[in-house]
Amino acid sequence: MTIFLIYIWQGAAGMAGRRLAALGAAILIALTNGCQSGTENGTDAIPDTLRVGVIPNISPEKQRAQYKPFSKYLSERLGVRVELFVATDYAGVVTALISKKVDVAYLGGLTYVQAAQQTKVSPLVTEVDHETGTSEYLSAIVVKSTSSFTSAKDVVAARGRFAFGDPSSTSGSLYPRVMLSQAGAKCNARDISRCPPLSKVAFTGGHDATAQAVYKGSADAGGIELRILHRLERQGSVPGGALRVVETHKVMGYPWVAREGLGAAAREKIVRAFTAITEPALLDLMRAKRYVPVSAADYADIRDHAADLGLLTASG
Repeated sequence: MTIFLIYIWQGAAGMAGRRLAALGAAILIALTNGCQSGTENGTDAIPDTLRVGVIPNISPEKQRAQYKPFSKYLSERLGVRVELFVATDYAGVVTALISKKVDVAYLGGLTYVQAAQQTKVSPLVTEVDHETGTSEYLSAIVVKSTSSFTSAKDVVAARGRFAFGDPSSTSGSLYPRVMLSQAGAKCNARDISRCPPLSKVAFTGGHDATAQAVYKGSADAGGIELRILHRLERQGSVPGGALRVVETHKVMGYPWVAREGLGAAAREKIVRAFTAITEPALLDLMRAKRYVPVSAADYADIRDHAADLGLLTASG
């Protein structure tokens, strides 16, 4: 195209030539801008290497091993190389999205709304939960089976010691705080380590660690994703029946999101890759019955609670 326009400039004469040259230059600028806009707005194809980030809702080592079959499936389905990134904490995945070090990420609902405060991200899909049969799952407050507590109100009234997971965990931090607040606690929006009248608040970093804290007695109660507790029991990490649920709250499912710059066509291909998963073993590994598309509006409740409880900004 550039050679053709130079040819017009050199070969055309007089006013007509100058008009043609100007028209040609305008076309060149428009085409160049169009190409640049396409890159910036993400109309390009899926990258040759798709970088996938995953929050460590269990220990990073276990999470990395768990997602290897999914990485293989996604690579084969999309025809690209897939690199898996598991951060040491939830905020690490948000940082990776902001810096465009990952293209697609698996986030908790809270982590997603925190990320959306700092960069443009697009929700793609979430899993339909095996236990609820919907796109929502359950956050739970658990106590040791021998505890006298039968509700979140009992935990608050007794000034108990409480274990949260990662500060940016939806079901291990945000919704347990919602349940505690509804039970009379005055969780501090400026200092998440204070939730009076609870005598002590700790952040374990993950659901498996929270389960162990309650089981071993370093916490009187803890916030945990219920389906993770059930998996820990099946695996024998926590003896079945050792922990008892005293309160639950429904939570919108974990969204898979795309970073800014990954265009509509690429996002649609990734959505189709998720919704096309039918292999039972892979779905079970991903804790999904199937996948369904989601939008930002699906996470309005999480956004509102996070703002009220001082958790809208990503924590480290």
